[in-house]
Amino acid sequence: MSQFENLRASSLYCNKCAKAMPVRESLLLVLPDKEIHDYLCTGCSSSLGHREVSSGELMLSRSAMGRRRSTGMMSPFRP
Repeated sequence: MSQFENLRASSLYCNKCAKAMPVRESLLLVLPDKEIHDYLCTGCSSSLGHREVSSGELMLSRSAMGRRRSTGMMSPFRP
């Protein structure tokens, strides 16, 4: 099941709203070896879960971003 290790949630079930709701991810805690992100319901702002990102995953994603910028690929969100 290693294919789902880097999965990010876009919606989760919220008990207060009684349905699956879109979530936003916020950085909760930065530790030397990992970061912890919290998933918040967009309807009621309840915490619906968390995601831990290890330092190795962070280094890989940052190096991929550097390669993307150096090859001239532009993000659709950048002017």
